[in-house]
Amino acid sequence: MLSALMLFAAVTFAESKTLAVQICLDRAGCSCNTIDGQWGRKSQSALEHYCRDRKLPVPETPEAAYDTIFAKEKRLFKFENVTAADIAALVAMPTDPAEKSELDRMGYATIKEMFAERGHVSERALERLNPRIDWSNVKVGDRIIIPDFPSMEEELSVWPKAQSNTPKRPDAALVKVSLSRFEITAYDKSGRLLGLYPCSIARSKSKLPPQGELRLTTPVSKPNYTYTPDYVPPGQKMQRYIFPEGENCPVGVAWLGLDLAGYGIHGTPTPESIGNAESHGCFRLSNWNAARLYALCPVGTLVLVEE
Repeated sequence: MLSALMLFAAVTFAESKTLAVQICLDRAGCSCNTIDGQWGRKSQSALEHYCRDRKLPVPETPEAAYDTIFAKEKRLFKFENVTAADIAALVAMPTDPAEKSELDRMGYATIKEMFAERGHVSERALERLNPRIDWSNVKVGDRIIIPDFPSMEEELSVWPKAQSNTPKRPDAALVKVSLSRFEITAYDKSGRLLGLYPCSIARSKSKLPPQGELRLTTPVSKPNYTYTPDYVPPGQKMQRYIFPEGENCPVGVAWLGLDLAGYGIHGTPTPESIGNAESHGCFRLSNWNAARLYALCPVGTLVLVEE
């Protein structure tokens, strides 16, 4: 395991501190989405939420945040060896909807995609962490360094499986969706912040759900997806297809259905796209954040959509 200061040498020391702060914030539940060593709007918001919840002054820079708050954090990274099972799990993803519906699952297409998601990092950051890896020819036994996070399976198993050995997280009593900040926040019954997750919202304002109160009705881990084409030529019959579950399923690894027909909070196979107005209407999260929110929210959780 590596300490917070044993960072990759391809970036400056200041950038290394930025990367460490992003990892620490993510581990505390305040996600900047994809960790990349670059400080921006999502990272700043994560730091502000973290400090506000703990009644701390907000440091002026990520370097100051590292020095004053996170310098003693340990075990930020881990090494993982690429296994035969990792290679065997890769999926050659077809473009035709009918062919997609025939897949056993919609898993990762590349090892780079797989390990980037395991470490909550951008693919470029993963490359910089592992400059000696030939990503076009990854082999069994290759040793890859990534930030140290629980696996997606561990995240999803926290709830509702009573037999899980992972301690159950506190229940969320309130989930807020901010349309202007592109953020979802979760709180317990005392108002304590449980999580901050950057999200994407509908591209078209006409497809945004109305502001106000909704309820979580249908949490599903590893959901499938019903594909409906946006356009059908005149005279042709609409053909729908059921895509199987998997990290590259259009709704990712978790679906949290709301009591508004057709709307929900869900994961995505493209985490680096999160934080914009680009969805068809639902609220998109990175897969790891969708799994975390799934683990927090029992059926009936209040969801407040606000500006």
